[in-house]
Formats: sequence, C-alpha cells, structure tokens
Amino acid sequence: MRRFLLLYATQQGQAKAIAEEIREQAVTHGFSADLHCISESNKYDLKTETAPLVVVVSTTGTGDPPDTARKFVKEIQNKTLPVDFLAHLRYGLLGLGNSEYTYFCNGGKIIDKRFQELGARHFYDTGHADDSVGLELVVEPWIAGLWPALREHFRQEQISGALPMASHASSRTDLVKSELLHVESEIELLRLDDSGRKDPEVLRQNVVNSNQSSVSVEDFESSLTRSVSPLSQASLNIPALPPEYLQVQLQESLGKESQASVISADPIFQVPISKAIQLTTNDAIKTTLLVELDISKTDFSYQPGDAFSVICPNSDSEVQSLLQRLQLEDKREHCVLLKVKADTKKKGAALPQHIPARCSLQFIFTWCLEIRAIPKKAFLRALVDYTSDSAEKRRLQELCSKQGAADYNRFVRNACACLLDLLLTFPSCQPPLSLLLEHLPKLQPRPYSCASSSLFHPGKLHFVFNIVEFLSTATAEVVRKGVCTGWLASLVASILQPDTYASHEDSRQVLAPKISICLRKTNSFHLPNDPSIPIIMVGPGTGIAPFIGFLQHREKLQEEHPDGNFGAMWLFFGCRHKDRDYLFRKELRHFLKHGILTHLKVSFSRDAPVGEEEAPAKYVQDNIQLHGKQVARILLHENGCIYVCGDAKNMAKDVNDALVEIISKEAGGDKLEAMKTLATLKEEKRYLQDIWS
Repeated sequence: MRRFLLLYATQQGQAKAIAEEIREQAVTHGFSADLHCISESNKYDLKTETAPLVVVVSTTGTGDPPDTARKFVKEIQNKTLPVDFLAHLRYGLLGLGNSEYTYFCNGGKIIDKRFQELGARHFYDTGHADDSVGLELVVEPWIAGLWPALREHFRQEQISGALPMASHASSRTDLVKSELLHVESEIELLRLDDSGRKDPEVLRQNVVNSNQSSVSVEDFESSLTRSVSPLSQASLNIPALPPEYLQVQLQESLGKESQASVISADPIFQVPISKAIQLTTNDAIKTTLLVELDISKTDFSYQPGDAFSVICPNSDSEVQSLLQRLQLEDKREHCVLLKVKADTKKKGAALPQHIPARCSLQFIFTWCLEIRAIPKKAFLRALVDYTSDSAEKRRLQELCSKQGAADYNRFVRNACACLLDLLLTFPSCQPPLSLLLEHLPKLQPRPYSCASSSLFHPGKLHFVFNIVEFLSTATAEVVRKGVCTGWLASLVASILQPDTYASHEDSRQVLAPKISICLRKTNSFHLPNDPSIPIIMVGPGTGIAPFIGFLQHREKLQEEHPDGNFGAMWLFFGCRHKDRDYLFRKELRHFLKHGILTHLKVSFSRDAPVGEEEAPAKYVQDNIQLHGKQVARILLHENGCIYVCGDAKNMAKDVNDALVEIISKEAGGDKLEAMKTLATLKEEKRYLQDIWS
C-alpha cells in the first residue's frame, strides 16, 4: 500500500478525531496512513521523511498552535535551520479554527508558513475549517479531495522516479482544483441556506404559484424529525460507519469503591469558596457573580492576567434523564469495566484517556463526558444502526448526509441539540453504552480570568462570570444554563451576598463549598515588566476581570515605591445600564481618585441620553475613536501596550477595526499600512487579547 505520514496537533480532540477518520478512509482508497500526534517526535523524522505528509492542526487561545504542538513549532522556528531544510517534503495541511476569533486557523497557518520558508511544497491545497459554521463544511470535501491529490502525487513520483519538482506539485494541485471550486460554491450555498429563515417564505410562494390551496404550508416545513423535498426524496451520501472498538461490562459494586477522580495533565487543586457576590442588580439582563477562592493552603500561585480552569460536572438532572432514557438508571452505581474489542477494525484503538479505571457509571456521565456536546455527523451515522423505526432511521441518515448539511446545521448545530435531545426525539434509537463512550468527547474544564492580585488579596483568588443562559430549540424551546456557570451559581446560592465587594468581611458562618481548579498554560497577557510603560485596557462586561487584577497590583506597587515612575493606565469599560450592570463601579472610582487609574472611559449601550445631552459613546470602540489621538500617541510614540478582553465575535473585531481607522488617520497611511502596524504590535506583544466566543 502507498504510505503517507499523518500528523495531528490537537487541543480538545477535534484534530485527532479528524486525523483518525482520514486514516480509516485511507485503507478504502488504497493508502496506508502512519498516524502520530505531532508531539511524538520520537516516532517520525521530517528531516528524512520521503513519504507525503498530511497534517491536521487546531488552534487554541487567540491564535496559538495547540499545547501538543508547542515543542514542534519551537523546533521548526529555529532560525539556524537552512532554507532548504524541508525541501524534500511534500505536504497537505488542514487547519481548524473559528472565524469569530481574530486569528482564524492561525495554529495551522503558523506551521504552513514555516514549512514553506524551509522549502517544503504542497502536493494539496491547504484547507481552513470554520467551527463557527461547522467544521464538516470544509473537512468533508477536503478529505474527499485528498485521495485524488495523493494518487497524483504517487503517479508523478512513479513517472519521475524521484521526488517531484515544483511544476509537478502545481499539476497535482490543478488536478483537484475544479473539484475544490465546485465544493467551495456548494459550501457557500449551504452557508446561505444555513439559517433557514427564508425557507417558509419561499415555500409559501411556491404554494401560491402552483395554486395548491388545499395543502397546508406546514406540510412543506422541515424540522428535526422530518425533511421536505428535495431532501426527503434524495439519494443520500452518508459517511462510512465508524468502527466500534470498546467492550463495556457493568459490574455491581461490592461495598464502597475507592473514589474516582478526574484525570488531568495539570495539577488539580481543591479549594474552598470563601465568598460570592452578585455584582449586578436583579433587573439586569445578565446576572454577574464574583467568586472568591481560598488558595492559602495550596501552592497554587498566579499573577494578574493569568487564567485558570474550573473542573465542573454536568447537570445532575440531565445526567439522570440520560441514564433513564438509556434504561441504565438502576445501574448508575455499577462499576464500568472497559476493554478494547479484540476484533475491532479501528486502527490504533485505545481506551479513552479521560475515563478513569473502575469508576461508576454515574461518575462517568457526571464528570468525564461532555453530554451537552453537539453530536458530530459520525455519531449520528453510528446511531442510525441502532434505530428501528424506518422514518427515524431515514431522518438520522439525512442529518448526517452530504445532502442534509443545511438541515444538520439548522436543526442540530444551530439549535444546540445534544445527545439527550436526539434520544428523546428518536425514541426507537437504542444505542449501547459502548457507543456513547466512543463518541461523547471529554468534559472540558472551563477557563476563567483571574480578577485579583495576590499582592492585594494574599491567599485569595477572585474570578467573575455571567450566568450563561441560552435557548435550545432542538425539541421544544428550553432555556438552559451553562454547564459550569449554572453549577457554580447553584453551588454559591447559600452564601451569595449583594454587591458589598468593598465592605468588611461577612460574619456569617457558612460551610464553604469546594471546587477543583488547575492553572492554565502561561500566556503573555501580563503587565509590562517596566511599570513606566503606558497601557490601554479594553474590557466591557466581564472582560474587565483581568484589569481589576492589573489595577490592584499597580496600587500595591505604587504603595511600595511611592517615588517610582509609573506609566498612564487607561481603561475603556462598557455595559448596558449605568445602574444595573456597571461592574466594580466603587473600585474603579477608588483607583481613579488615588491616581492608579489615570483615565476611565465608560459607555452604556442601552441608556438613552438625558434631556438635551448629546448621545454618548455607545460601545467601547466608540469611546476609543473619541480618544483616537491619545490612543495613537501611546501606541505609536510612547511604546505603550493595549490589552483587549471579552467577546471575540463582535467586540474584539470592532475594537480592531477602530484601531485600524485611528492608526490610519493619525499616522497618515492607508488601512493596509495600519493593519501591518497592528500586526507588528501583536508580534511585539504590545497588542494582547484574551477573548472568547
């Protein structure tokens, strides 16, 4: 079989799952994939590799390669490497990312660019898959196009008897160009149909035009359970059935089993919650809580700007509902014994690393599996074979098919459907436990910014969050709370105080609940080492969290060094209403009064102007524009830094656009030059982002 090297760099398992899918498909196309995590450098050597290389790379943080790829990236970025170091290498790369973030697919782009600089050449065009619209829209056609590209690569090798030259690489790419162009146009159509908002209107017009007055419009509307023509009549291309590989045995517990614990690569600290405060009024649109953790009896340490992760469980009621639907409720305390099936066709099959040995079924569903995860198409395909009703089976086939991509996005992805939704919607689907353990991903810890300074609050760690609420429309309209924020809110309910953050300690004696946390990998979202450097902080809503830590830290430093040279600190903060969700209002006034914070610019997006007042700045980016000259001076002439924390989808992009306009105007260049200037600031770690979707 024709062999190729297949590497993946994953953060949460997506890239690994896609790489495994490529390996499974390779066999049916007459290829053999040698699969490794990119961190396993002892198992492959790019310096001597003669086979074509396929790489699947995800993106983490605000545009970084995954943690598993850090060492690899550092090695290939060694400036002493010759420009022809990888000239013998032919490769194809698939990047995974989310276009709601500024640096879309940047993990893959970093490796792709460096490969090119070291002389490597593509045998197949790079793909960039977007998780904001559905990775599969690019992943599936990219994998489909990989096989003709590989066939052409090996054909050219056979013809030349040696490694192909640049012209050959170009011709190999041309072979699949037309297919990819067709796929891109198809993807664009799917994106246009994605929301489905116009479908009923179009269908109503069709009814009128054909004078079919006796037919109800509802007969033409699709849903999670039913499709309409042409999909309902279409021949379907459905994914190959993923090979099953787990064998599960439930063993009744004899007496008390040892307590299982969550598996983590990082040290876990169990710490008590010492305080919880509601920062918003009860009539605010979002409820924001501040939680204080007591870390005094641990060696957990942090600095302002750091982030940490909270290890959280799934909702107890959702776990019970799922076990009940699976008819496993009476076995929740049974011990789960896992083995890899001896006759499995899955190559490299291994036990899931996130499931501890000999733990209970209840523990697995509560602490190990992301039961809220939106089921991937491969999971839907696997469920098909355990569905007995023919109509339900057909609908699941449609939802995982190429033809049903728009319906999948509309009724599964965009509706935030989870496994429980599907099982309640398709009652004849009776999957075995082993299938769920194979397909449900790991329950990920949730990251939060540190909202305090250990100089200001020794032995304490503060963090701030909104209680997330969203509408799930998969079956009926159901308001669900975030897995972690909903759990934290219920956990602190008994000790929750109103906003008395700056007042004395509460004297009530309440048993402090404990949570488990772990420090996230170090980042560069920190105060400059030189305190004389001026900084600009942009943090609307809970994005203010790390900047409270910055300001607390600076206050202590100024107390310790009263004659020190400290640069200006600007804060652009925004919220909806001045009287409902102005977070840390008293604290910010304190910092301003004492000269810690030199400029505070606040915008209220939902408050109307009073009397004859001019309309105030509505958002943080509007306030940044109003003070464009000062912002440009700090960034362009005073070696200053700007920090942006908060929503990636809208705010971070709007702030970036505002900065482009300001720099273009103040520096007298065009927008392209301004964008290059911002890129330089990012490279110099003077434009830093801590953003999330």
